Amino acid sequence: MANTDDDRRPKYQRIADSLREAIQSGEYGPGDRLPGENELMATHGVARMTARQALGVLRDEGVAESRKGAGVFVRNFRPLRRRGIQRLAQDQWGSGRSIWSADIDNRSLVVDQVTVSEEAAPERIGQVLDLAGEDTVCVRRRRFVLDGKPVLLATSYLPTSVVAGSAITQEDTGPGGTYARLAELGYKPVHFREEIRSRMPTKHEAAQLSISAGTPVILICRTAFADEGRPVEINEMTLDAASYILEYDFDA
Repeated sequence: MANTDDDRRPKYQRIADSLREAIQSGEYGPGDRLPGENELMATHGVARMTARQALGVLRDEGVAESRKGAGVFVRNFRPLRRRGIQRLAQDQWGSGRSIWSADIDNRSLVVDQVTVSEEAAPERIGQVLDLAGEDTVCVRRRRFVLDGKPVLLATSYLPTSVVAGSAITQEDTGPGGTYARLAELGYKPVHFREEIRSRMPTKHEAAQLSISAGTPVILICRTAFADEGRPVEINEMTLDAASYILEYDFDA
């Protein structure tokens, strides 16, 4: 009988598939320890490297995570459902709520590694914000940690001429965040554009997001526009792909 496609798959991939199926069926639940290298070697009659590669596949997919000295465990983290349209509605930030409140329900969110600085605008940023060569930007960098897990890195660029002296130049922008402050300054966002791509993370991104080098990241670049199509903010975000579900719900 001819071999099937599954038969021709590398052994480590077949082992990873069987473990993934066991997780999906509930045989292994969130937080459960998966069979270790020695167990997989004995069960499947494979070399240690093959067993290690199988577990590596699940780690790279974000299905499992290693705990030093303890083994490999089913990832105990509920993906964040990012509601791309609802979260940016004016009645969200305009009423003093964080745009994140549309996504996280009662989960714990911490924003850390916050820095705010005035810098020369990178060329790509200056072009989109329509800045003159000598114009600077206010740069806001921060990391978002959900339920103790880093999930997002964000860097926002805003024209210094627009935000100078406002709470946007402080670490805490106040109720409603940056968009509420822009509205107070006379630059209320009336339109948003998001561009989405994906790639593998850099070493620095993997370290900041606490992900393995094989886990992809999602890149979202959002531009906020005020009246007459004036761009007032660019927000470049890097998301741990295994931590997110991107949801877009809109009428036909």
